[in-house]
Formats: sequence, C-alpha cells, structure tokens
Amino acid sequence: MSTHVRTTTAERIASIELHRPEKKNALTGEMYQAMTAALARAEADDDVHVILLHGQADCFTAGNDLADFLAAGPGAVADSAAARFLAAIRTARKPIVAAVGGVAVGIGTTMLLHCELVYATPGARFQLPFVTLGLAPEGGSSLLLPMRVGYQRAAELLLLGRPFGAEAAVAAGLVNQVVPEARLLEHAREVALAVAAQPPESVRLTKELLKRPTARELEERMAEELRLFGERLGSPEARAALGAFFQRKRG
Repeated sequence: MSTHVRTTTAERIASIELHRPEKKNALTGEMYQAMTAALARAEADDDVHVILLHGQADCFTAGNDLADFLAAGPGAVADSAAARFLAAIRTARKPIVAAVGGVAVGIGTTMLLHCELVYATPGARFQLPFVTLGLAPEGGSSLLLPMRVGYQRAAELLLLGRPFGAEAAVAAGLVNQVVPEARLLEHAREVALAVAAQPPESVRLTKELLKRPTARELEERMAEELRLFGERLGSPEARAALGAFFQRKRG
C-alpha cells in the first residue's frame, strides 16, 4: 500500500485520504493502486455503507504526477494503474462522498463525475487541462460533462482548459454545495453518516438505477478516451506541450 493514501473504516464509512501534501497530492501509480485496492475492500466489506474520498481542506489533488505517469510510456495507458482506478470508481456499487479543497486538476476533477455527493470549499479550483497539454479527455468527461452542463459549457471547460471555482462547479453539476474550509471534512462526514444510516440495499439499488441509463455507453466511452489519450501522449503536440509544462516547473 502507498504511504500517500491513508485509509480508515469507522461508523460504516470507509475513508480514503490522499496524503502527499508536499506534491499537492499529485497521483502516482502506487497511489492509484492503493486507491483501487481501498475501493475494492470497501465494496467487499458488508459493514461499509459509504465511501468518503478526500485530501486535505486546502488540497484535493493536482492530478497525475506527470513524470511518474510518463515513465510508463504511451502504450501502457489502457492498462495503467490510473485506468484501473477509473474503472473501479465507475463501477463502485456503494455511494461515494467527496470533499474537495484547494486544487482538483485533471483526473482530480473527472473522478468527481463518478461520485454521488461532492462538497467543496470556497477556494477550491477545478481544471480540465487535457487539450492544453495536447492530450484527450478522460474519466468519461467527454460524455458526462455535456450531459450535465450542455454542449457549449462542456466545450468551454474542455477546449480552453481554464481553472474554474467552486460556484462554477456547482453550476456545472460537479459539486453539490460549497462549505467553509474549516467545516469541509466535518460536513462531508456528516453527510456520509446520514447516507450510511439509510437502508443499504435501498441505497445500492437507487445508485444502480441512477447510473444504469449511461452504464454501457460510459464504459465504451472511457475505453475510447483511454485509447486516444495513449495515442496523444506520443504525439508531437503533446510532447511539445508537456515539455513546456516541465520547463515552466523548472523555471
């Protein structure tokens, strides 16, 4: 298990905490593996009714640790640890509550599309910079975003790749409610406890019914996104954009 993913189970809630604050919780392959394993354990544990996903109140995740991700090579994307995590969060049968503070970049935003309830601080910043990096959307965002916000708004978020705030995330259907930073984790846990107190089989069936209309199309779209993402990683556009990104970081 990764030292950068902390898990606890109490009061019918399985908590998964991203804990790499010195790197803004940038996600490595090891962290994806740990999150996937934590989801599997929660799904298999009858005493767990709800999954709570969070970072710290001032940082959710900066998305992929690009150096770690690129080390695997473009051909490995479809079977990468990140792809397996996305499949796990897409197919999770138990409800997922997420608490978002600070940055939520790339997969840090797209994973929220698969959560049932999402709460964010006023200072939370979301971003989908796939096109900016010469890549393609992932996490089902090319399907789920237009369904939530309409084609034009989804195109704006994906084509421009600009950061947007918590209120815009509420309007986009990514976030249920904005809560004060000091109350973020407490509020998310209170909501998780409320869901955990509901009849679990009824909760499971309701989630299944809510997701059923798009389940097959979403699976197919995410596979197509990963294929294109892998192709784009090896493209001249992506190499140039990623090279500029690393140059800015060094500068």
